[in-house]
Amino acid sequence: MRISSKIVAETLEMVSTLIRPGISTAWLDEQIEAHIVKQGAVPAFKGLYGFPASACISIDEEVVHGIPSPERILEEGQIVSVDIGVKLNGYYGDAAFTYAVGNISEEKKRLMQVTWEALHKGIEMATVENRLQDISATIQNYVESHGYTVVRELVGHGVGRELHEDPQVPNFGTFGKGPRLKAGMTLAIEPMVNMGTANVVTLADGWTVVTQDRKPSAHYEHTVAILDGGPEILTKHSLNPLG
Repeated sequence: MRISSKIVAETLEMVSTLIRPGISTAWLDEQIEAHIVKQGAVPAFKGLYGFPASACISIDEEVVHGIPSPERILEEGQIVSVDIGVKLNGYYGDAAFTYAVGNISEEKKRLMQVTWEALHKGIEMATVENRLQDISATIQNYVESHGYTVVRELVGHGVGRELHEDPQVPNFGTFGKGPRLKAGMTLAIEPMVNMGTANVVTLADGWTVVTQDRKPSAHYEHTVAILDGGPEILTKHSLNPLG
């Protein structure tokens, strides 16, 4: 998992050098797939549940599961979430990052920063003997204290020999609830944070999830191992939301 997750992290770093106005999300997806395959790995999302691409690329009000398209051209001022999974030697890594396209508004910068910070505050709670919802409640409280909302229909998850395993890892919850965390568990923690309402809807393509009020959403994700010495971010990279 360390190796597959490292490929995910390196791919997200590569994407940061490609994001700019004028490129299509289909072209970006092609670069992502080529990079993963070059490492001898498999894009985990392609064909999963019928998904047609290697990455989920979601712009502005699209929360997750945006389908890359030659017609979707990135524009100055947008934010774009890129979610990538990698399979190598039977093990998975999974992470997402939200990028700025050129210069973005202060409102979007703040949304991205709070979401990024919420992810890391959740990760800090991924320690042996804590409860699962200690992660969830920490994320929820931090996000809501800044005036944003967490998506409830979509959650993080266990990850390992399968991309999506138990337990589910919600971004909302109650301290002290849920299964006790044990050394060796590996979780994909991924706050999806909306500027407006928490409510989301799925578009007619059956995949793309958007905010009901069409206000922007940010999404960050890491694959995290719970170890006796504390959490280890397996998909650790050098990126941060504001460059």
